[in-house]
Amino acid sequence: MKLSQLLEKVEVLRAAADLTMEITGVSYDSRQTRKGELFAAITGFAADGHRFIPMAAERGAACVLCEQAPETDIPYIQVADSRLALAQVSAAFFGYPAAEMTMVGVTGTNGKTTTTYLLKDILEKAAGARVGLIGTNQNMIGAEVLHTERTTPESYELQKLFRQMADAGCTHVVMEVSSHALSLGRVAGVHFAVGIFTNLTQDHLDFHGTMESYCDAKALLFQVSDTGVCNIDDPWASRVMEGAACRKVSISTRAPADLRAENIHLGAEGIAFDAVEKGQRTKIEVAIPGGFMVYNTLGVLAAAEALGVPLEKSAAVLRHSAHVKGRLEVVPTDGDYTILIDYAHTPDALENVLRAVKGFARGRTVALFGCGGDRDRTKRPKMGKIAAENADFVIVTSDNPRTEDPEAIIADILPGVAEGSAPHVTVPSRVEAIRYAIDHAQQGDVIVLCGKGHEDYQEIDHVKHHLDEREVVAAYLEERKQTKEP
Repeated sequence: MKLSQLLEKVEVLRAAADLTMEITGVSYDSRQTRKGELFAAITGFAADGHRFIPMAAERGAACVLCEQAPETDIPYIQVADSRLALAQVSAAFFGYPAAEMTMVGVTGTNGKTTTTYLLKDILEKAAGARVGLIGTNQNMIGAEVLHTERTTPESYELQKLFRQMADAGCTHVVMEVSSHALSLGRVAGVHFAVGIFTNLTQDHLDFHGTMESYCDAKALLFQVSDTGVCNIDDPWASRVMEGAACRKVSISTRAPADLRAENIHLGAEGIAFDAVEKGQRTKIEVAIPGGFMVYNTLGVLAAAEALGVPLEKSAAVLRHSAHVKGRLEVVPTDGDYTILIDYAHTPDALENVLRAVKGFARGRTVALFGCGGDRDRTKRPKMGKIAAENADFVIVTSDNPRTEDPEAIIADILPGVAEGSAPHVTVPSRVEAIRYAIDHAQQGDVIVLCGKGHEDYQEIDHVKHHLDEREVVAAYLEERKQTKEP
């Protein structure tokens, strides 16, 4: 592809290169750069990509996309924002694949994953669509599962994934759109038929700094959507949708809205409610428990309707929709107690999950949780307090400590635990904490393993060590069984 074709939507400040030159690919990691490629020098948080221009040149880069003129003698294209330009040239390189499909984006602190899975289910079964999914758990092309490293991939990988989806016959893409992705331009140039806002609670303040900045990042989705579905019961909803350049569809359980939930029933088996729209009622049932699921489901129903699927057809699909991995996922046990795995790793998510469990647990609600290292420290005591106020027993352990000392993270959590009434223990090893929870389980208890969800690793000092909580539980139950047998 000619360089001029790659740059057709890029605002170029200076072109010190032959625009007719052929470009064989695009890269932003100098270690992966190959001969004939355009290397994008991105200013990152750990390193400035401009430092690696010489390495990219040595590896055969034909041209550099940069914000500052390189010291190395190499053709270059100077732009104001190389991240934005990377997104634009990546889309051009893959032939603008997103434009060939109907795009749906879901943003918010919690509920994104469940929302995308349920909406994918509806579009496939009620509309006959072939759906690509991009998110925290995994990426999917129809039923094919692809591994994922982050909620929203970097723009080059994202456009490559879109091309795979389009070539595989996908008609729709349902994707989680993180605040990082919106702030860093990973989805720049992508237009969404529908955007969904689930909620906004404290998370990622290590990156955004303030809740206002975090909120404004989420709001960017609704500048590039045709229809915006918004949970107006969330206190940040008005700021998110202020100035939105799209048709607005409101959902609520409390206020007048375009789509409203009434006669809500919450139980261990799931949720049920009447979806009310223009005076018409549709009975909705979903076999996933928790009050927060009402909002997730309303968002799914409103988005599906905006895409042409009537409420009645969506309701028929939702009655048979499966649980999402790592979201109140039941793990087999050897006694009269229950173990659930949930991704709850924010204050709001932890509170929602524990309250949901408290509503159906016959015995104690036991919360096992920790907090991630190298992330917002201010939420640690808040989560400790929430656990101690909403559970009957708390086990404080490690999550993904990353480069921090796990016991130092626990020390940040404990002042909040002390503010609640629930007794607690600290077990720094997550594996040992799970074993402790099983050893001390009582009849009717519901033990909630919070924070890891779908993850099958624990990140320590930049290394991901295999840790699947389902396997930990199964192995320990088998060990106990072997010990008891004569």
